[in-house]
Amino acid sequence: MALKTIFNYSPNFNSKKRLSKEIKFIIFHYTGMKNESDALNRLTEIQSEVSCHYLIKNNGKIIKLVPDLYIAWHAGKSSWKNYKSLNQNSIGIEITNPGHEHGYKKFKKKQISSLLKLSKFLIKEYKIKPMNILGHSDVAALRKKDPGEKFPWEYLSRNKIGIWHTLDKQELTKNKKLKISEVEKNIFFKNLFKIGYSKKYPKDNSRDKYSRELAKTFQRRFRQELVDGKIDRECLLISKNLVRRYN
Repeated sequence: MALKTIFNYSPNFNSKKRLSKEIKFIIFHYTGMKNESDALNRLTEIQSEVSCHYLIKNNGKIIKLVPDLYIAWHAGKSSWKNYKSLNQNSIGIEITNPGHEHGYKKFKKKQISSLLKLSKFLIKEYKIKPMNILGHSDVAALRKKDPGEKFPWEYLSRNKIGIWHTLDKQELTKNKKLKISEVEKNIFFKNLFKIGYSKKYPKDNSRDKYSRELAKTFQRRFRQELVDGKIDRECLLISKNLVRRYN
């Protein structure tokens, strides 16, 4: 499948080439800047020390910044399952969006159309599994919110990109905001760790703070209409469904 891209290379990548079989993940980001030109400048300025492999512009055009077989600097300190520092094993895709700090908004249809094409190309090229298609917040819950609760994870999953649950929406609505026991909360977090979220929290943060942020991260991905960090029966049911489906 031919993939139409514009080249605008960034200097921010590791000089050593990696093997194609080392690429296991795709990680989605939003740019989180007020305008697109500033975001592109940041991704290509050597002083910024950040980059990605692809940037999807507002108009849907795909810019290639770092060749796939080089390690771009997009994920930072990160973990998923047994992987640490996911830059080494991932392809990073940035999508123009001002993000939570600058008036977060829905992603444009042209952007998502291009994202579908690009993701399908990469999945086929590197044999990437659905459960290894992640958001930046999934791998860095305390630091990041992107791509956020307006990112169309459910729609992408219907197109075989990423994962989603199979629960009935009416059933979920009945269980929203229903309290659960402490034992059930522990089951919820154990499910998250089985899915791939990190068990370890930084020493300078409390377990409670990490648990709240991890719950919000899960909600931004799988329960997007209510991101409050509170674990209710709906969250528990979704976590159980995902574990059954993908573990």
